[in-house]
Amino acid sequence: MSSTLRLIFLFFSLLLLQVFVLNNVLFLGYVNPYLYVAFVFLFPLKQERYLFLILSFLLGISIDFFSNSGGIHAFSLVLIAYTRLFFIRVIFKKTVSDFQFFELFQEPFSKIFNYVVILTVIHHFSLFLLANFSAQNFGRIILNTLYSSIFTIVLFFLAAYILRKRK
Repeated sequence: MSSTLRLIFLFFSLLLLQVFVLNNVLFLGYVNPYLYVAFVFLFPLKQERYLFLILSFLLGISIDFFSNSGGIHAFSLVLIAYTRLFFIRVIFKKTVSDFQFFELFQEPFSKIFNYVVILTVIHHFSLFLLANFSAQNFGRIILNTLYSSIFTIVLFFLAAYILRKRK
């Protein structure tokens, strides 16, 4: 499958999965998986950065549209999309010349895990901070961030394992 078709499939499958399935999951009142962040993890570095930011915004705003959440998903997704290169440089020790050949799943699992955890926690914290937007709810923001991040990370690695095994 070509790179463009793969990106289109990834975009729409994550959008539909999030809107129609995962947004309806609320476990223990705190846990809601946001697997659409996988778009940021899996988007190839060799693609144009502005296209990546625009697609991240479109994915986030589409989820906001279906969730009636006023732009918080778009902001949080664009935030991690924008900071992604910094974390790739720091965690994977990659330079701009390495970006053409970077494959996430060719890296050591410990680095992939750190990368996914950091970006997921940043995404979820900014999402819940904007959703609650009150210092009185800070404990709830932290609990939501912690539990939803754990659930999202487990789902991401489960899905990655299952899809990698099928190949």
